[in-house]
Amino acid sequence: MLTYVKPERLILKAHPEFNEKWVQARITEDPKLLGLGDLVLIQQERIQPSGGRLDLLFQDAEDRKRRFEVELQLGSIDESHIIRTLEYWDIERKRYPQYDHSAVIVAEDITSRFLNIVSLFNGAIPLVAIQMQAMQIGGNVSLVFTTVMDAVTRGFVDEDEIVEAAPANRALWESRASAETMGIADQMLSIVKEFDSDLEFNYTRYYLGLIKND
Repeated sequence: MLTYVKPERLILKAHPEFNEKWVQARITEDPKLLGLGDLVLIQQERIQPSGGRLDLLFQDAEDRKRRFEVELQLGSIDESHIIRTLEYWDIERKRYPQYDHSAVIVAEDITSRFLNIVSLFNGAIPLVAIQMQAMQIGGNVSLVFTTVMDAVTRGFVDEDEIVEAAPANRALWESRASAETMGIADQMLSIVKEFDSDLEFNYTRYYLGLIKND
């Protein structure tokens, strides 16, 4: 007969033993933990021309044309890791255009603030956000990965599809959001514009979207 046991959440960022290298090792042992399908590890700590290192590079075992650039972060997601994830994804897709690339960021805590920002570009950039939780049950530790944003393709916002709203502009958004948040959004827009230079922000009172200037 099974007995209910309440697990205890472990915060790996503050843990003296279970660090990022330990998490990376668990994922390489069993890539299916990520919930992205049957993956084959291509390389760990892949050196980038910019001088950084991509944590993990995977390839889909069934669809050999698909690759996943995975960045890990312990603790709460932050802007530097988001930008780094997109930068490494951008480098890899330019070096190997014969593959379909997806950027994957894994963090212990994906806050709604950054999730809202990142989701703006999810239609233009194939980005997956996965929240990781370490759970202790007795003397055992387990990792649980939950996809909170998938790499869906929604495209940009067309003028005909925009819900009518009161006029808004950048000044309004700068008064609502912090300079740090707007800076992250601007950096992401610059990456999106590499795909289509006609894309710009669409400022409304209810959302910050993308619109194409013909």
